[in-house]
Amino acid sequence: MSDKGGFILLNTGDGKGKTTAAIGAALRMLGHGKRVCLIQFLKSRPSAELESLRKFGDAVEIHQTGKGFVGVKGKEPTPDDIEAAREALRLAKEKISSGDYDLVILDEVTYIIDFSLSTVAEVCGVLDSRPEHVYIFMTGRDAHPELVKRAAMVTEMKEVKHPFQSGVKARKGIEF
Repeated sequence: MSDKGGFILLNTGDGKGKTTAAIGAALRMLGHGKRVCLIQFLKSRPSAELESLRKFGDAVEIHQTGKGFVGVKGKEPTPDDIEAAREALRLAKEKISSGDYDLVILDEVTYIIDFSLSTVAEVCGVLDSRPEHVYIFMTGRDAHPELVKRAAMVTEMKEVKHPFQSGVKARKGIEF
């Protein structure tokens, strides 16, 4: 890895803020006049973070490819979930290998391995398509050791305390 090219970043762990940190990196890139592509592998709902990014116009491209709550409370993946993950990986490889973006965020990509929507080899194949100048920022809990190995920078988010534990509902502007 040279000090002039891009590299792979990974935020994992059970704490909050993995996607928000990736979006912070996107804002820094956009502030430097760079181009960003965000692919959300499981999320399908609108969010204030995405609305903020959209204000940068053509400098940012956003794709929500997920079908929602795969793996939550025992929900098993459906064939549609598997197809959506495969399409998201195909899209990620296309966007990364194009070299048109300075940063490509693969939000919640770790889950497609955990929920058997894809294999670690398929995900690593996408990472390996990265041109030297492109940064990739991956997020999600329980990152596979192979993803950790490929990343130059890994941060583990650890929840110490959260208002939800006391019955406080999510707040606009803080959790969403």
